[in-house]
Amino acid sequence: MELTVEDARERSRFEVSVDGNLAGFSAYHLIDDGVLALPHVEVDPAYEGRGVGSALVRESLDTIRARELRIVPICPFVQAFLERHPEYADLVHQG
Repeated sequence: MELTVEDARERSRFEVSVDGNLAGFSAYHLIDDGVLALPHVEVDPAYEGRGVGSALVRESLDTIRARELRIVPICPFVQAFLERHPEYADLVHQG
């Protein structure tokens, strides 16, 4: 299974593809200078339970970190991911 995560800026979301097929997305929007809200993650039911959502969030957060941005994790899936992966806690906006 080949996973690819890309920032689809024109749609304000990160998209994950599995073997070339769109499998899910993580929506975002700018809420302040340098701060992105992450309100929703969605994975096609055909790919659930295979780590696709976690890979999507991980790659999204890595891209956000590389761009020196911060996040407000609104989505419960993102919140749970952050609880399991404290190495991303520095990305959470403290404002």
